[in-house]
Amino acid sequence: MELLDIALSLDVINSGVSLKGGNCPRSPPHFSITLFYFYKYCGQRPGFIVKAGMKLTLLLLQILFFGLDLVSCAYGEYVFIYSGFAHNNITLDGATMVTANGLLDITNGSTKLNGHAFYPTPLPFRNFSSGLVQSFSTSFVFGVQSTYPSQGFTFFIAPSKNFSSALPVQFLGLLNSENNGDMKNQIFAVEFDSIKNIEFQDINNNHVGFDINSLISVDSYPAGFYDDKDGTFSNLTITSSEAMQVWVDYNGDIAQISVTMAPMGMAKPLKPLGSANRNLSSVLSEMAYVGFSSAAGRDNTRHYILGWSFGLNSAAPSIDITSLPKMPHFGPKARSKILEIILPIATAVSILSVGTIILLLVRRHLRYSEVREDWEVEFGPHRFSFRDLFHATEGFKDKNLLGIGGFGRVYRGVLPASKLDIAVKRVSHDSKQGMKEFVAEVVSIGRLQHRNIVHLLGYCRQKGELFLVYDYMPKGSLDKYLYGQRGQADPYLGSKVPDHQRNYIWISLSS
Repeated sequence: MELLDIALSLDVINSGVSLKGGNCPRSPPHFSITLFYFYKYCGQRPGFIVKAGMKLTLLLLQILFFGLDLVSCAYGEYVFIYSGFAHNNITLDGATMVTANGLLDITNGSTKLNGHAFYPTPLPFRNFSSGLVQSFSTSFVFGVQSTYPSQGFTFFIAPSKNFSSALPVQFLGLLNSENNGDMKNQIFAVEFDSIKNIEFQDINNNHVGFDINSLISVDSYPAGFYDDKDGTFSNLTITSSEAMQVWVDYNGDIAQISVTMAPMGMAKPLKPLGSANRNLSSVLSEMAYVGFSSAAGRDNTRHYILGWSFGLNSAAPSIDITSLPKMPHFGPKARSKILEIILPIATAVSILSVGTIILLLVRRHLRYSEVREDWEVEFGPHRFSFRDLFHATEGFKDKNLLGIGGFGRVYRGVLPASKLDIAVKRVSHDSKQGMKEFVAEVVSIGRLQHRNIVHLLGYCRQKGELFLVYDYMPKGSLDKYLYGQRGQADPYLGSKVPDHQRNYIWISLSS
């Protein structure tokens, strides 16, 4: 088929993507590209115009319809922008897909599969008159979500959409082991890599590099940005799951390429991340495709492009980040604000509660702790626990107080287990002097088994106190009857007992 057949068969209707010729508001860019090749072909074959016949007439009518300024658009401005990719005209290849909300997912979580996305139409990168690569700029917003460290992705300019020979993993779906470094590739790429591949002399595992016909970058930079105020460098982790914006600019007049990146929402930093003098006129073909490539090395890795703009011989249009699709949540489920507030409070209350319980247990233990010494083994009466005596006397309450003697107070009590009525004498002392002798004497008395002497059941020692436990005498002690109580007459004998009767009673008790 002659070139004019091809030219007239090309789609001269806008592809539906927001794309326009900067100097040609009425002219579809595809038609401008057609004219570019038409004029070039006519210059090489003068006899072609005669053969064209009616086809040329139709072409001239189209020129008259769209305007004579179409000729200037053959080497004019070309601009497009994607604010999300749902229902937009973009060519997908391999693992690449567009999500329901409009994200361009280059790898879709697959393992060792290439993914590509292209602007569907090749663009005339070389100036018609000079043959040099024209200035261009592109901007895009991306985000990488990965469970494990994985391979990165590239923005590329290539002469063809055929990447069937490209290898996955470290080759990023762009080249293979045989053509890596071949000048015939005519490929320029900017790589965003999160793996340090020794094979390609990567500087680290989080870098941006310029690639010319090879994955061994001619220039590399740690990923990040420079602050406009003080010029300090801030690192950006490519696989952080956070959206970032990139600007790639090529100045054809001075053959300089630069790359700038920043967190999404931040204005483009004044100082680029890196720039280098690289003449792409010796690299790119006349017509070339622009797009993205990637090949994840591990599963569950997603390389998302949220929005993309491009300008040939023009600045790339600004991307309205408010209109971009959102990346899905990645990683553990985010905790609710209520949980974030309640959890610290609950933790503090739990710690305080446990501490309070421990303190109470320690205090209770100290409260009931008893003193035990070696000499106590020598004596026979049963030793009671302080806990039992405490509960038996209801905490030594005054209502259970039977009397106050020379050695201390006497309380009535009931043992919890046996329900035995007892009398507990609480003896206080300030020092250990004479304690052993006192206890020995008391115990000796306790060993006496006499019907007229109250039986000593046992004792207890707790801190600085001694507790003596006796059988409870409900009618009180004998001296109460012999001598009366507080000068009152004895209720049984009627009056104070005479001395001779009292002596008789004492003699009788001892028999």
